[in-house]
Amino acid sequence: MTHRLAVVVPTPAHSSLSGPLTYLSELPLAPGTLVRVPLGKREVLGVVWDEDANESAAGAAAQIKAILGCMEGIAPLAESWRQLVTFSAVYYQRSLGEVALAALPPQLRDLTAGQLARRLQRPAAADLPGDVQAPPALTAEQREALAAFDAAPGPFLLFGATGSGKTEVYLQAVQRLLAREPDAQALVMVPEINLTPQLQERFMARFGAGTVVAMNSGMTPPQRLRSWLAAHAGTARIVLGTRMAVFASMPRLKLIVVDEEHDPSYKQQEGARYSARDLAVMRGRFDGAKVLLGSATPSLESWQQSEKGRYQRLVMASRAGHGDAKAVDSFPAVRLVDMNLQPRNTVFSPQLLGAIQERIARDEQSLVFLNRRGYAPVLACTACDWKSECPNCSAFRVFHKIDRTLRCHHCGYTERVPRACPVCGNVDIAPVGRGTERLEEHLAELLGGIRRPNGEAIRIARMDADTTRLKGSLEQQLARVHAGAVDVLVGTQMVTKGHDFRGITLVAAVNPDAALFSSDFRAPERLFGLLMQAAGRAGRDAAHAGASEMWVQTWHPKHPLFTALRRHDYPAFAAQQLEERAQAGMPPFAYQALVRAEARTQEAAQDFLHSARSAAHEIEGAEHISLYSPVPMSVQRVANVARRRPPQRRQLFRRGAGHRAAQADERRIVDHR
Repeated sequence: MTHRLAVVVPTPAHSSLSGPLTYLSELPLAPGTLVRVPLGKREVLGVVWDEDANESAAGAAAQIKAILGCMEGIAPLAESWRQLVTFSAVYYQRSLGEVALAALPPQLRDLTAGQLARRLQRPAAADLPGDVQAPPALTAEQREALAAFDAAPGPFLLFGATGSGKTEVYLQAVQRLLAREPDAQALVMVPEINLTPQLQERFMARFGAGTVVAMNSGMTPPQRLRSWLAAHAGTARIVLGTRMAVFASMPRLKLIVVDEEHDPSYKQQEGARYSARDLAVMRGRFDGAKVLLGSATPSLESWQQSEKGRYQRLVMASRAGHGDAKAVDSFPAVRLVDMNLQPRNTVFSPQLLGAIQERIARDEQSLVFLNRRGYAPVLACTACDWKSECPNCSAFRVFHKIDRTLRCHHCGYTERVPRACPVCGNVDIAPVGRGTERLEEHLAELLGGIRRPNGEAIRIARMDADTTRLKGSLEQQLARVHAGAVDVLVGTQMVTKGHDFRGITLVAAVNPDAALFSSDFRAPERLFGLLMQAAGRAGRDAAHAGASEMWVQTWHPKHPLFTALRRHDYPAFAAQQLEERAQAGMPPFAYQALVRAEARTQEAAQDFLHSARSAAHEIEGAEHISLYSPVPMSVQRVANVARRRPPQRRQLFRRGAGHRAAQADERRIVDHR
């Protein structure tokens, strides 16, 4: 007897084959079984799905192809996992197979039956005896947060100040879960790959090496496959990963932790787009798992959910290890430098430079933050209008002095710096603006005559995507900072998140004003979060907390954002931002959809969006929709593909309390942008 199976295969969203296809099998296979099937002239990996195949969908039996075999030794994917994939495909308007197969490790698609059998026979990593550390004593706020977490179903928003010990709460929550349920699994998510090594080290020290696996795009295909198989089989009790880990197959998942839940890195911006933070909350529903979102500066969407009671808010306002000090006294003092009062072209004000020198004299460390890598964003000719434009993008190539190259940070196009202007032949071409590479060089010039207390020359280091590109380089640089081998650390936003730098007592933001007047309505929220996270790197050691400072050089010192920053008052900032958004009809008080078109020409992209705008008048509920004409994007062309979208502050959104109330409950928790 032959059986008809509905199988999802990797087809793109625009394909006519977006749903499950029908195949024949001699044996009945459970939904979630991995199979190999023919697709055109190719052999591809597929997943048996829940839908019943029928004659109308399949056509004539003679035209139906048979499966080529199933992946023996791998248990079927759980029903809750398939529910998550189905929800993601429907909500984010992608094909089912595109989402399902992208969630599986790439190497799984290419392994033969023999190779897979050998992989499955390899023994799992064993814990070394005596390598598990005992948990430290908890603070009163940590105990209260954990007690509230154990007593309610959630979801939870852990609003914990930087240095308050949120990571220890995560560790304790996982430890209590594994003690209660021997077979349970936990998923802990971080926004960026560079935060994974230090968190993995802490979890392995607490639970043992054989219990913890990592999942992120920086791993090799064999490493990703090994971690996925361990999580799918249940031998890995804890999975640490970036946004891709939200789709990890964990059949006994009971706890999901999303650290730094506000971070925009949780949004997948290429291919099948999704918000991993919001999918984590949905996955908690499908798996019956508790969800804990943690941040010192929560996203306004999550904050609003906790204000309405949909998320239970857990508060830890004080820094761990600071005794009975008041919460505000344990944070670094924020000092604003009005750049309007400084001489023209000043990079470091005399006040800030003096503060850095004081730290060097006390054998303390400083962190200088500039969210722009490279030496200079533009290389320009002083005699004509030539600038280092990218031939493939409507953007400038960044000058990297260390290897004398011009690189486009959008498409990756790279070439050597020309000896003279390509247009007029002038040899006097100069960098315009500053990146971390130039900032590091300028600091070395300004502090060249300064000596450390032992008489040695000062040590300046730079940490950004360029210096941490090679394998192991990030760990080496972090080890140097933790060991005190660096006096001044210059870096981008990658050094302001999650790192526990015990010796840093001064953090300086050199040029943060650009985000104050961005066209993106979320820019102030992101800037405030970034500056709060940066400030949190200073004074984490209680012995230096009283002398720690956060310096901000700004042209707008009276801006309300900086007023809230000086008080470390996120609730006041959130209230002000939510009031503005309510008045403007912006999320989370309205639903919003951004329609962006990419084509070979601007005209084709614009014509498509005008057609989409006209067609939108015919959809159901059009009277509740405000439509706006398309405009060019700030970067209109990337890799020779033209892009266009509606205005950033006036995008398509639904209005009216009656319409919002009619939305399904699961859609309320998803970021609608």
